[in-house]
Amino acid sequence: MFLVDGHLDLSMNALEWNRDLTLPLADVRRWELGKSDKVDRAKGVCTFPEMRRGQIGLCIATQIARYVAEGNSLPGWHAPEIAWAQTQGQLAYYRAMERAGEMKQIVDRAGLLQHVELWQNNPPADAPIGYVLTLEGADSIVDLSYLEMAWASGLRCIGPAHYGPGRYSPGTGAEGGLTIAGRELVKEMGRYGFCLDATHLTDDAFWEALSLWSGPVWASHQNCRALVPHQRQFSDEQLKELIRRDAVIGGAFDAWMMVPNWIRGKTTPQETGCKIETIALHIDHVCQLAGTARHCAIGSDLDGGYGTEQTAMDLDSIADLQQIAPILEKRGYSQPDIAGIMHGNWIRKLADSLPK
Repeated sequence: MFLVDGHLDLSMNALEWNRDLTLPLADVRRWELGKSDKVDRAKGVCTFPEMRRGQIGLCIATQIARYVAEGNSLPGWHAPEIAWAQTQGQLAYYRAMERAGEMKQIVDRAGLLQHVELWQNNPPADAPIGYVLTLEGADSIVDLSYLEMAWASGLRCIGPAHYGPGRYSPGTGAEGGLTIAGRELVKEMGRYGFCLDATHLTDDAFWEALSLWSGPVWASHQNCRALVPHQRQFSDEQLKELIRRDAVIGGAFDAWMMVPNWIRGKTTPQETGCKIETIALHIDHVCQLAGTARHCAIGSDLDGGYGTEQTAMDLDSIADLQQIAPILEKRGYSQPDIAGIMHGNWIRKLADSLPK
């Protein structure tokens, strides 16, 4: 079944992990054997051939570059301008992949529907993978004048927060609401027509951002706090507010977000019994809150700084996301609801949100 993935850090993997995503997965892993600079070396799961094998013909793909002030121990860049330059390098990677025929940028509704038609009607084996460009964490927006350049480059969604303190919003592991600049950012995003990704916002920033926002919103890679108690997950109240705004919520496959009591760097998928079917618990929970499957989708975040050491124990490749459909069928989901979760809900939301 055609599958849309709502969150993939493809350019980050290429530029910071030095992964050639055009290669077979086995070759990427072989190149990384013996390397220890990243915890997930030789454990990645995502390449373009594997996406095609899994019929993942469309994704929301990131630019990401964190600014870190003195004293911030998180990895990142020491000036907003450097962070901006990093995102532009990531954009250059996507452009190179377009020239190579590997990818196709989606910037408007007409392009979206044309690409979906291609992938739903026996696409050729080398069909380009469509991508909608999103910015994960807004630190690289040097000032609000940069939004014009970002929009012109095809950026269509911004998540103000990522991890830790941020120039516009604190994120996972931090506290507090939007900064003064963050409030202005949210307002200006609405003027251009960007979508708002609520993922990674602190509780205070979440409610503040939505109080200022009337445009399209989603949570690209977000699981449920009721099942995995941690600030990174959203509470039922937050999920209900997103549902009220007709958002789509993409189930994430980072294992520490799938099962409780995970200690990163220590816990293993085998110890917790985390499997692909575990995501169905989060999907079920959102469906129960909503009374419909309309708001559930996939936002895998696979290879988002981790590999097989921190995902479902039965997932060896991103192509294994195809197992979600039969898992949902066994749980009693109808075929229309399964199709919605696999692709239809993202397509509907994107079609409603992208410029005509």
